[in-house]
Amino acid sequence: MIVISPAKRLTERVSENSLKLTTPYFKKEADQLAKELALMSSQELSSMMHVSEGIAQLNSTRYKNWNKGTGSEKRAIFQFEGDVFKHLNVGQFNDQQINYMNENLRILSGIYGLLRPSDEMSPYRLEMGTKHSFNGSKNLYEFWGDTVRDSVLSDSNTLINLASNEYYKVLGNIAEDANVISPVFKDNTKGTYKIISFYAKKARGLMARFIVQNRIKDPADLSAFNLEGYKFSKQDSTSSQPVFLRKH
Repeated sequence: MIVISPAKRLTERVSENSLKLTTPYFKKEADQLAKELALMSSQELSSMMHVSEGIAQLNSTRYKNWNKGTGSEKRAIFQFEGDVFKHLNVGQFNDQQINYMNENLRILSGIYGLLRPSDEMSPYRLEMGTKHSFNGSKNLYEFWGDTVRDSVLSDSNTLINLASNEYYKVLGNIAEDANVISPVFKDNTKGTYKIISFYAKKARGLMARFIVQNRIKDPADLSAFNLEGYKFSKQDSTSSQPVFLRKH
């Protein structure tokens, strides 16, 4: 099972129809959160989310129109437009790869908890690390508790973690019950290999694409990843953190 983070940036493009539309696992919880957020003013949302008044107003409208069939709902995998999703590049997958992706990839989400690519998703903005009390919980990590972790474990006990630390944190102590593999991507700048966030986000999307395109079943096969110049470094890797290096 692959887990990735959502993107802040959403797309305006029309959703593809190659996936049968599904209902999110935790739609009830998402509706509950949206109801709470709809009660907040745009100024309160702006302060809570640390976003501009324009973005806050947009999301205030979204929450107030939640579940009203505005036509903005679409499959989750076609809703996001960040670096990870651009480099995943779903549009180039064939039907077999699309089906593999839907079975083996999950998007962690502040408001939905966990999304399959095919899940119907309304546009939203709610980062997992948001510091706010929801339904009596001190933050979203406490709100979700073990819910997301248990859902992932029910599908697989091997996890390819391509999510950010902010989102992976919602899975709690999942490494105690699953084989968690967190690929590390380092780029050579000025003679030194180091993690550069700008490149690492793109690399996580490339790795997800590689797994889906090749329908990987054995984590050991991740070492063959070589997209856009990355190469596996055995000497820098551990069983839980395979390291991939790239020279510029």
